Amino acid sequence: MEELVLYTNPMSRGRIARWMMEEVGQPYRAEILDYGPPMKSRDYCAINPMGKVPTLKHGNRIVTEVAAICTYMAYTFPEAGLAPHPDELADFYRWMFFVAGPVEAAMADHALGLDIPKEHERRVGYGNYGMMVETLEKAVQRHPYIAGERFTAADVYVGAHIGWGLTFGTLPQSAAFEAYWQRLLLRPALKRANALDDALLPARPS
Repeated sequence: MEELVLYTNPMSRGRIARWMMEEVGQPYRAEILDYGPPMKSRDYCAINPMGKVPTLKHGNRIVTEVAAICTYMAYTFPEAGLAPHPDELADFYRWMFFVAGPVEAAMADHALGLDIPKEHERRVGYGNYGMMVETLEKAVQRHPYIAGERFTAADVYVGAHIGWGLTFGTLPQSAAFEAYWQRLLLRPALKRANALDDALLPARPS
Protein backbone atom coordinates (compact mmCIF):
# COMPACT_ATOMS: atom_id res chain seq x y z
CA MET A 1 0.00 0.00 0.00
CA GLU A 2 1.31 3.45 -0.93
CA GLU A 3 2.13 5.62 2.06
CA LEU A 4 -0.19 8.45 3.02
CA VAL A 5 1.60 11.48 4.48
CA LEU A 6 -0.25 14.54 5.75
CA TYR A 7 1.83 17.71 6.06
CA THR A 8 0.03 19.87 8.56
CA ASN A 9 0.11 22.20 11.54
CA PRO A 10 -2.40 22.01 14.42
CA MET A 11 -3.14 25.74 14.06
CA SER A 12 -4.16 25.58 10.42
CA ARG A 13 -6.75 24.25 7.98
CA GLY A 14 -4.77 21.05 8.33
CA ARG A 15 -7.15 20.23 11.18
CA ILE A 16 -9.87 19.69 8.58
CA ALA A 17 -7.65 17.32 6.61
CA ARG A 18 -6.74 15.48 9.83
CA TRP A 19 -10.46 14.99 10.52
CA MET A 20 -10.90 13.56 7.03
CA MET A 21 -7.98 11.18 7.50
CA GLU A 22 -9.51 9.91 10.73
CA GLU A 23 -12.89 9.45 9.04
CA VAL A 24 -11.33 7.36 6.26
CA GLY A 25 -9.46 5.19 8.75
CA GLN A 26 -6.43 4.36 6.57
CA PRO A 27 -2.95 4.39 8.14
CA TYR A 28 -1.20 7.71 7.57
CA ARG A 29 1.78 9.64 8.87
CA ALA A 30 1.51 13.25 9.97
CA GLU A 31 4.45 15.55 9.31
CA ILE A 32 4.10 18.63 11.50
CA LEU A 33 5.55 21.80 9.99
CA ASP A 34 6.09 24.97 11.97
CA TYR A 35 5.24 28.32 10.43
CA GLY A 36 8.14 30.34 9.05
CA PRO A 37 11.29 28.76 7.63
CA PRO A 38 10.22 25.09 7.94
CA MET A 39 7.03 25.68 5.95
CA LYS A 40 8.87 27.84 3.40
CA SER A 41 11.88 25.55 3.06
CA ARG A 42 13.12 24.50 -0.36
CA ASP A 43 12.31 20.85 0.36
CA TYR A 44 8.73 21.51 1.36
CA CYS A 45 8.11 24.06 -1.40
CA ALA A 46 9.19 21.37 -3.86
CA ILE A 47 6.11 19.49 -2.62
CA ASN A 48 3.78 22.47 -2.27
CA PRO A 49 5.12 25.61 -3.98
CA MET A 50 2.74 27.77 -1.93
CA GLY A 51 4.62 26.82 1.23
CA LYS A 52 1.32 26.25 3.02
CA VAL A 53 -0.41 23.38 4.79
CA PRO A 54 -2.11 21.02 4.52
CA THR A 55 -0.66 18.91 1.75
CA LEU A 56 -1.40 15.24 1.20
CA LYS A 57 1.20 12.97 -0.36
CA HIS A 58 -0.08 9.57 -1.49
CA GLY A 59 2.77 7.60 -2.96
CA ASN A 60 4.00 9.90 -5.74
CA ARG A 61 0.76 11.89 -5.93
CA ILE A 62 0.36 15.30 -4.31
CA VAL A 63 -2.95 16.89 -3.34
CA THR A 64 -3.23 20.40 -1.93
CA GLU A 65 -6.30 22.45 -0.92
CA VAL A 66 -8.48 21.02 1.80
CA ALA A 67 -11.61 20.55 -0.31
CA ALA A 68 -9.52 18.62 -2.84
CA ILE A 69 -7.95 16.47 -0.10
CA CYS A 70 -11.37 15.59 1.32
CA THR A 71 -12.75 14.72 -2.11
CA TYR A 72 -9.65 12.76 -3.12
CA MET A 73 -9.71 10.66 0.04
CA ALA A 74 -13.44 9.96 -0.31
CA TYR A 75 -13.06 8.61 -3.84
CA THR A 76 -9.70 6.88 -3.32
CA PHE A 77 -11.02 4.91 -0.36
CA PRO A 78 -14.71 4.31 -1.21
CA GLU A 79 -14.99 1.62 1.44
CA ALA A 80 -15.16 4.44 4.03
CA GLY A 81 -18.56 5.40 2.60
CA LEU A 82 -17.77 9.11 2.40
CA ALA A 83 -18.11 9.63 -1.35
CA PRO A 84 -21.51 10.79 -2.61
CA HIS A 85 -24.10 8.44 -4.01
CA PRO A 86 -25.50 9.43 -7.41
CA ASP A 87 -28.48 11.20 -5.87
CA GLU A 88 -26.16 13.15 -3.54
CA LEU A 89 -23.65 14.20 -6.17
CA ALA A 90 -25.14 17.58 -7.08
CA ASP A 91 -25.41 18.79 -3.48
CA PHE A 92 -22.01 17.32 -2.60
CA TYR A 93 -20.20 19.34 -5.25
CA ARG A 94 -22.43 22.38 -4.98
CA TRP A 95 -21.84 22.98 -1.28
CA MET A 96 -18.23 21.78 -1.23
CA PHE A 97 -17.30 24.39 -3.84
CA PHE A 98 -19.62 27.05 -2.41
CA VAL A 99 -17.69 26.87 0.86
CA ALA A 100 -14.29 26.65 -0.86
CA GLY A 101 -15.10 29.79 -2.89
CA PRO A 102 -17.73 32.29 -1.71
CA VAL A 103 -17.82 31.26 1.96
CA GLU A 104 -14.03 31.27 2.48
CA ALA A 105 -13.70 34.63 0.75
CA ALA A 106 -16.64 36.24 2.55
CA MET A 107 -15.52 35.01 5.98
CA ALA A 108 -11.96 36.23 5.40
CA ASP A 109 -13.07 39.66 4.20
CA HIS A 110 -15.53 39.97 7.08
CA ALA A 111 -12.86 39.08 9.64
CA LEU A 112 -10.58 41.73 8.13
CA GLY A 113 -13.31 44.34 8.24
CA LEU A 114 -13.57 44.56 4.47
CA ASP A 115 -17.09 45.43 3.34
CA ILE A 116 -17.82 45.27 -0.37
CA PRO A 117 -19.47 48.49 -1.59
CA LYS A 118 -22.95 47.76 -2.93
CA GLU A 119 -22.03 48.95 -6.40
CA HIS A 120 -19.23 46.36 -6.54
CA GLU A 121 -21.09 43.33 -5.13
CA ARG A 122 -21.54 41.75 -8.54
CA ARG A 123 -17.75 41.74 -9.00
CA VAL A 124 -17.13 39.32 -6.11
CA GLY A 125 -18.24 35.71 -5.99
CA TYR A 126 -20.16 35.99 -2.73
CA GLY A 127 -22.01 39.23 -3.45
CA ASN A 128 -22.10 40.33 0.17
CA TYR A 129 -21.54 38.72 3.55
CA GLY A 130 -25.23 38.64 4.51
CA MET A 131 -26.18 36.89 1.27
CA MET A 132 -23.54 34.23 1.89
CA VAL A 133 -24.74 33.62 5.47
CA GLU A 134 -28.38 33.34 4.43
CA THR A 135 -27.54 30.88 1.63
CA LEU A 136 -25.40 28.72 3.93
CA GLU A 137 -28.11 28.68 6.61
CA LYS A 138 -30.67 27.46 4.10
CA ALA A 139 -28.25 24.77 2.90
CA VAL A 140 -27.77 23.19 6.34
CA GLN A 141 -31.51 23.15 7.03
CA ARG A 142 -32.50 21.19 3.92
CA HIS A 143 -31.34 17.78 5.18
CA PRO A 144 -29.66 16.38 8.28
CA TYR A 145 -26.37 16.51 6.35
CA ILE A 146 -25.20 18.82 3.60
CA ALA A 147 -25.72 16.37 0.72
CA GLY A 148 -28.71 14.49 2.08
CA GLU A 149 -29.64 12.03 4.79
CA ARG A 150 -26.14 10.70 5.52
CA PHE A 151 -22.72 12.03 6.43
CA THR A 152 -20.23 12.48 3.56
CA ALA A 153 -16.84 14.08 3.00
CA ALA A 154 -18.63 17.32 2.17
CA ASP A 155 -19.76 17.52 5.81
CA VAL A 156 -16.15 17.41 6.94
CA TYR A 157 -15.32 20.45 4.86
CA VAL A 158 -18.53 22.43 5.21
CA GLY A 159 -18.93 21.49 8.87
CA ALA A 160 -15.39 22.48 9.81
CA HIS A 161 -15.93 25.97 8.41
CA ILE A 162 -19.19 26.35 10.26
CA GLY A 163 -17.61 25.12 13.49
CA TRP A 164 -14.72 27.53 13.03
CA GLY A 165 -17.08 30.38 12.25
CA LEU A 166 -19.20 29.78 15.35
CA THR A 167 -16.13 29.48 17.57
CA PHE A 168 -14.24 32.53 16.32
CA GLY A 169 -17.10 34.79 15.30
CA THR A 170 -16.64 34.76 11.54
CA LEU A 171 -20.20 33.43 11.27
CA PRO A 172 -23.16 34.66 13.32
CA GLN A 173 -24.62 32.43 15.99
CA SER A 174 -27.77 30.85 14.58
CA ALA A 175 -30.01 27.92 15.44
CA ALA A 176 -29.45 26.39 12.00
CA PHE A 177 -25.66 26.47 12.20
CA GLU A 178 -25.61 25.29 15.80
CA ALA A 179 -27.93 22.32 15.17
CA TYR A 180 -25.85 21.17 12.21
CA TRP A 181 -22.54 21.59 14.04
CA GLN A 182 -23.79 19.74 17.11
CA ARG A 183 -24.60 16.71 14.94
CA LEU A 184 -21.07 16.72 13.58
CA LEU A 185 -19.48 17.05 17.01
CA LEU A 186 -20.75 13.54 17.77
CA ARG A 187 -18.44 12.05 15.11
CA PRO A 188 -15.82 9.83 16.82
CA ALA A 189 -13.32 10.68 14.07
CA LEU A 190 -13.62 14.39 14.81
CA LYS A 191 -12.99 13.74 18.48
CA ARG A 192 -9.90 11.68 17.63
CA ALA A 193 -8.61 14.30 15.22
CA ASN A 194 -9.10 17.13 17.71
CA ALA A 195 -7.31 15.16 20.43
CA LEU A 196 -4.34 14.51 18.15
CA ASP A 197 -4.02 18.14 17.08
CA ASP A 198 -4.76 19.62 20.49
CA ALA A 199 -1.91 17.56 21.95
CA LEU A 200 0.46 19.34 19.54
CA LEU A 201 -0.57 22.87 20.51
CA PRO A 202 1.90 24.98 22.49
CA ALA A 203 1.31 24.78 26.23
CA ARG A 204 -0.51 27.79 27.62
CA PRO A 205 1.23 29.68 30.42
CA SER A 206 -0.30 28.80 33.78
